Amino acid sequence: MFELRQGELHSAFGDPVLGSISFLNEIMSRYPDAISFAPGAPHLAFLDDLDVSRHVGTWIAHQVAERSLSRDQARRLLYEYGPSRGLINELVADALRRDHGIDAGPEAVVVTVGAQEAMLLTVHALCARPGDRLAVVDPCFVGMRGAARLLNVDVVSVDETEDGVDIDALREQCRAARSQGERIRAVYLSPDYSNPSGSLTSLAARRRLLALAEQEDLLLLEDGAYGFTAPPGEEIPPLKALDTEGRVVHLGTFAKVCLPGARVGYVIADQVIRTGDGGRRLLADELAVSKSMVTVNTSPICQAVVGGMLLEHGGSLKALAQRKSELYRRNLALLLDALDRHLSPDAGLPPGVSWSRPAGGFFVRMRLPVPADAALLEISASEHGILWTPMSQFYASGRGDNELRLSCSYLEPDRIEEGVARLAGFLRKEAASGRPSGTRPGPPCR
Repeated sequence: MFELRQGELHSAFGDPVLGSISFLNEIMSRYPDAISFAPGAPHLAFLDDLDVSRHVGTWIAHQVAERSLSRDQARRLLYEYGPSRGLINELVADALRRDHGIDAGPEAVVVTVGAQEAMLLTVHALCARPGDRLAVVDPCFVGMRGAARLLNVDVVSVDETEDGVDIDALREQCRAARSQGERIRAVYLSPDYSNPSGSLTSLAARRRLLALAEQEDLLLLEDGAYGFTAPPGEEIPPLKALDTEGRVVHLGTFAKVCLPGARVGYVIADQVIRTGDGGRRLLADELAVSKSMVTVNTSPICQAVVGGMLLEHGGSLKALAQRKSELYRRNLALLLDALDRHLSPDAGLPPGVSWSRPAGGFFVRMRLPVPADAALLEISASEHGILWTPMSQFYASGRGDNELRLSCSYLEPDRIEEGVARLAGFLRKEAASGRPSGTRPGPPCR
């Protein structure tokens, strides 16, 4: 039987970062009865009354009214390949302008197969020359690091502070790259309750980032997946809404506010490209061309479902996300309250256990006095029926050994309470077991 050799395939194969997401799926499948704080998945309650046919019908009716198409013509659009750029671009652009102050026309929108494709296409387009580097906040969503790895783009990690990316460190990284004949071409960051750390970048820091991007000739790749979970009155404008110089490419997804199975995301890329013949095109134009060679187009039926859901909420992302954001904030408050009670100083836990306190998002970041690795996760799952995510896979710098991520987004309140109780029991038993800690406790998580 013919066999392929690992060394003859792409060098990314076998890299742990590419297996991070499948690792979680695998361990969840082995322990289906465990309470899982592992995946950042949307809550299933919002899928119970999902009426796909109605949403598609709403979109078709909108096409008939707005474009003077017959119902058969509008329906036929869903059965064909469709344009690579997308079908719901106007709806996306209008919603972002109305709800978030992002003033970009539909021609700047490319509808993608989830935000993951948006990341891949954008890095492919921007990091095109030898020596181009992608900077990421450490810790970073593994999907972006994996996309860069598949594209053979070197990643530069920049530490995170209590206010998002360390801007001074990023400046130094840019200058260090130039001194070596390289350049940091773009920076990927999630300023609103990021995955995995839950950090929030202040308005002042966002303005400093935009100023730095101008000074250092950077593009900022803004992942806006979790901004909708901000408490009312505490929303901070996206970087793209503050961008006056065309330095921000905004990446978005409907997985969290509509449904993950549709796999519909988008990228806002209104940067102007001067072509060799003196003409002008948008970066979105080039991304759409590249997309035609990757996925051809995003499923028109899936776009119609998302478009119909938007239309049924007045074309407003905020209205569409309101019930969901309320539930996620409730779950986050329940998780933090349970941690405070079950892991209090008098709960018999080892010193060195601490956790973050985000006001939004899906994730709480916890530090342990022992390595939070796959071996410890196996014990947690098999002996205590509790799952979580090791943080080390999110660090490009190889750190995070003593940290884990807790996600509360898709659990019911009683499962959150029981899960934290199990987690506390697990930690107490580990402390009493006398197993070596491996490393000394670090400072509390931010």
